[in-house]
Amino acid sequence: MHLNECAEAPASASPEKNSPAASPTAGPIADADRYSRQVLFPGIGPLGQQRLAASHVAIVGCGAMGAASASLLARAGVGTLSLIDRDFVEPSNLQRQVLFDEADARDSLPKAEAARRHIALFNSRITVHARIADLTPTNIADLLAPTNQPAPQIVLDATDNFEARYLINDFAVQRGTPWIYAAAIGAYAATMNILPSNLSSRTLSERSESKGEGSASTVPCSLFPVGAPGEPFWLAGVTVPCPPTACLACIFPKPPTGNVETCDTAGILSTAVNLAASIQVTEALKFLTGQPHLMRRTLLSFDLWNPAGNATLDRSEISASTPRPDCEVCGQRVFTHLAGRDRAHITLCGRDSVQIHENRRPVDFSALRARLESHADIADLRSNDLLLRFRRGPLTLTLFADGRAIIQGTTDIALARSLYARFIGS
Repeated sequence: MHLNECAEAPASASPEKNSPAASPTAGPIADADRYSRQVLFPGIGPLGQQRLAASHVAIVGCGAMGAASASLLARAGVGTLSLIDRDFVEPSNLQRQVLFDEADARDSLPKAEAARRHIALFNSRITVHARIADLTPTNIADLLAPTNQPAPQIVLDATDNFEARYLINDFAVQRGTPWIYAAAIGAYAATMNILPSNLSSRTLSERSESKGEGSASTVPCSLFPVGAPGEPFWLAGVTVPCPPTACLACIFPKPPTGNVETCDTAGILSTAVNLAASIQVTEALKFLTGQPHLMRRTLLSFDLWNPAGNATLDRSEISASTPRPDCEVCGQRVFTHLAGRDRAHITLCGRDSVQIHENRRPVDFSALRARLESHADIADLRSNDLLLRFRRGPLTLTLFADGRAIIQGTTDIALARSLYARFIGS
């Protein structure tokens, strides 16, 4: 699909089952064949595979980390994925963002939709929801706890900024939703599991109700029932301790300030991304198959390039096994980021650009394009039903269907807002 053509369907329309590619010689691939090697692994087994098929995972960000994690979860047979991303595919993404190809970059296809389409080519039997949106305090509940469908059991962080991570942390701790932090920059990779204190009672209650087993109030809130490897935890009669972990704010009370390295300043190795994504997804599989007691309880990091020249990878771990009692978020339950206080503007990873937040402002691309075509100083004007894009001098403006825009070629917020106001409206 070229940018000046119509898209097949709006990505925000919550597509259901991915459509299998037509085959003149064979029908759909049977799950027994597809997952046969994974089922042989004792940690999964037949019942664990059934549990994965019934699971729902949300991934925030579909860049390098999100693309890798989404691919691994889809290939593992996780039944429903919600992919949330605000950005579009560019040529510089292709070095590390494994779900995209050159056609996606030429068409500037939104990453969430491009990921959905590529996943359909290798696993047409799962459901993928593409959400072209910027995660904000005003829409996080709609994206991570929608009222029209079951909420995801776990959230995977694949973002490129700490503002989004602290927002996820606030939401997850408030709601009792587990999430997994992951990051990669240069040759560095890191990941950490966050299991909120109100997770177990909520999860047990949901599972008991879904199986018609009545109330789970007699099960201690800090215990998860588990059985044989691969056995869904609501079927087991044995309990093992699984107390809450530290949250992100326990380890890092405040977001980093000053100059923070990004892909644009430090570069990034695809191997670092894929290592972090592999660990993140493995930890998610433990949770989804009912084995949260096996999840790592540390902030784990690696330096793959090993500048010290040692024979082994530079690996470190910081304990995250217990919450910090005076933590503002999980201890005092003060959710500053969720309240939207002091929300900063965002410069995206990997290029000079500013994002203009105008969510919930529907855009008529056809009418806007007709109006913009009369401007002599606008070049390379293209659109489809997912986005509109044009260039003016050194600046490129990409407008999404919700009114949000990314202005490339500057980090000057005032200049970006001026361009938006002049051509889109204030």
